[in-house]
Amino acid sequence: MKSLAGKVALVTGASRGVGKGIALGLGEAGATVYITGRTEEEGKAAVALPGTIYQTAEEVSNLGGKGIAVHCDHSDDEEVNALFQQIQLEQDRLDILVNNVWGGYEFFNDGTEFWKEKGFWTVPISRWDKAFQSGVRAHYVASVLAAPMMITQQSGLIVNISFFAAQRDDRGVSYSAAKAADDRMATSMAHELREHHVAVVSLYPGLVRTESVMKAAEYFDLSNSESPQFIGRAVTALATDPDVMQKSGQILVAAAVAKEYGFTDIDGKQPRPITVGEA
Repeated sequence: MKSLAGKVALVTGASRGVGKGIALGLGEAGATVYITGRTEEEGKAAVALPGTIYQTAEEVSNLGGKGIAVHCDHSDDEEVNALFQQIQLEQDRLDILVNNVWGGYEFFNDGTEFWKEKGFWTVPISRWDKAFQSGVRAHYVASVLAAPMMITQQSGLIVNISFFAAQRDDRGVSYSAAKAADDRMATSMAHELREHHVAVVSLYPGLVRTESVMKAAEYFDLSNSESPQFIGRAVTALATDPDVMQKSGQILVAAAVAKEYGFTDIDGKQPRPITVGEA
């Protein structure tokens, strides 16, 4: 992978899961990575899963980057504004924003049980509110605050972490609608930022071996799964591509990005890009 030394990234919602993996992938390329989340102390997360922002920051630094943990509730605009002011003050630049933070699963013991829900009329309306407030709106607000820095630089990359649910009818109404909104937001932002040489894409992981997936591993076929860090390698490949503007506005699949740029997962395997029907 090419180096991101001297580059500054922000990964939202990176205490664990895909967000943590993305931070690690950027860290191994030498980036300075701001890591946000609400979990500062092990065992006190909103979900029954391990991981803290400080653990992620330490692992980023151990891989050769510089991890900086910042407590931030992305549903609180004051905290988000303070985060971007800190980045402006400390770095005076932002090269990569990864909109990964997500909400709505706090009611579950892990992040997989929501698939058992049947019928949108049986689901608490709060699930919709969380998906859009702590997901879509949080991504929009972070992008609004990142854009001026990137426009000043006349460079930058914004990545919305989305999923195939945006294109399927059987993945829950609120979840599918939120992911479709993330995709549409990316294409529209790409249109407006193109003249400023700032790229925006949506990125789809495959089946990722997150803490929640591994907690329920017996229910998954992991033969074509991906490590969380693999998604970070995809972001790194895009961020180091001098022609990334050609991809701006596109919906990309992490495993397809890997094949195009020629990198593998941390175990040396080459995950196969899945299709909408397989997701």
